[in-house]
Parts: sequence; C-alpha cells; structure tokens
Amino acid sequence: MKFFTFEEQLIPLDSWIQTFVTWLVMNYRDFFQGIKIPIELSLQGLEWFFTTLPPVVIILLFTVAAWRFGGKRVALFTVLSFFLVGYLGLWRDTMITISMVISSVFFCALIGIPLGIMSGRSDRFQTFLRPCLDAMQTVPSFVYLVPVVMLFSIGTVSGILATIVFALPPIVRLTSLGIRQVHPELIEAALAFGATSGQVLRKVQVPLAMPSIMAGLNQTLMMALSMVVIAALIGAGGLGNPVVQGLNSLQIGLASIGGLAIVLLAMVLDRITQGMANR
Repeated sequence: MKFFTFEEQLIPLDSWIQTFVTWLVMNYRDFFQGIKIPIELSLQGLEWFFTTLPPVVIILLFTVAAWRFGGKRVALFTVLSFFLVGYLGLWRDTMITISMVISSVFFCALIGIPLGIMSGRSDRFQTFLRPCLDAMQTVPSFVYLVPVVMLFSIGTVSGILATIVFALPPIVRLTSLGIRQVHPELIEAALAFGATSGQVLRKVQVPLAMPSIMAGLNQTLMMALSMVVIAALIGAGGLGNPVVQGLNSLQIGLASIGGLAIVLLAMVLDRITQGMANR
C-alpha cells in the first residue's frame, strides 16, 4: 500500500541524474573543456576591448549608437547613465558585464537563429524542439548551475554557458514565429518565379521575419542581463559581484548600487536594440 501513500521515494531519479552527470564528468570532461575555448577567447577579447579603451571613448560609442537608433533622448539618457555608473565606482564591473552579455547574446544568436529557422520551416522539428525550450525557460536557473559547474568548473565562462541556456529560448521562438508569419502567397510567388528553397529563405522569409528576429534578440539580451547576479554565484565577474557581496554581508547600499547599475545598463541596451528592430 506504500505505492499509494507516497510516503517513500520509489523512483530514485535524483540518484540516476547524479550518476549520469558524474559519468559525463569522468569520461567527457576534455570535450566539455574544449567547448569553453571559443567562449573564453571571445570573452577575453571583449573584456580587453572594453576595459582598455578610455571611458570617454566607450561613452561616445554607446551615445552614437543610442542617438542613431533611439534618438536624442536615448542618447542623453545613455550619457547620464554611464557617468552615474562611473561615479559609483562600478565602471570596470560594468564593462565586464557588457562583455559577458555581448558574448552570451552572440552565441545565442549563432545557435538560436538557425534553430528558429528550422523550427519555422518544419512542423516536426518544432514539435520536437518545443518541450526542450519549455524546459529551458521553466527550470529554475539554480538547478542547472550545478551540472554546469561540474562539467565546466567555476568562473566567468561557466556563467556565460548558464546564461546561454537561460537566454536561448526567446530568440528561437521569435525567429520561428517570424518565419511562420511570412504570407504563403509571397513564398508561392517567389517559387513561381523560379527561386530555389534557399533563395526563398534568404531573400523572402528572413528579411520579412527580421523584426521578429530582432525582437527575439532584444528579449535574449534582457534575459542575459537578468542572469548577471546568478552567474556571480559561480565565480562570474561583473555587476553581480556587488549584489552578491551585499547579500552575503547584508550591506543594502552595496547591493542597491549594483542593482541600479544593472537596471541602467539594461535600459540603455534595451532602447538601442529596440531602435535597431524598428529600423
């Protein structure tokens, strides 16, 4: 009758998962360490770029981008935000966070856009992919921090890998949605004029789906920023560090300025990418 009382664990799924991850670590650790190489190289290059250039140059670059895609008000807000972050003593942490976010979004786009195109063009592939994306979006991020640390060790690269897993679904879903929303008559017209399937994709479907793809990129960027604090728990640097330090030592001021810097950075990047999507 214990089967119906649910008082004991009859399916040791936790032990099975532990055994499987341990087996992966023991047998394929070199493979997983190799996955870190391109991410580590891109992150090191971006960190060098953002931390080496003078702050005035960084502010100018972001201000020009904000003015180009968002207008004068966004450009003014960008200047004020970066000056405030700098005067709060969080400039280097902010540059590291920008490097992490750009690196994460780049790899999310590199993986997510092709997956979204395949999902948009194939019902069978979409059916297979949907539960995977559901799991990636609903499983708490703390749950997959443990296998990420076991497979890739602690550090900023592991934080980026966890961020990629967390931030990938929006760009896949919205790319698929954009491809599917292209009017069938446009595709039929292109085929009638002799276009191949690849030409229809490159010259009809992708250009018309670009607003949806850019919206997915924007959402992926926002979700990557939301992982900054969680990634700091496994050794990633950036603006998550003051928040975690403030939490550990109950310093509300330190945690607050870290959170404020994250909010300002998120607003600046959101306005710029939204402007890019509108154009």
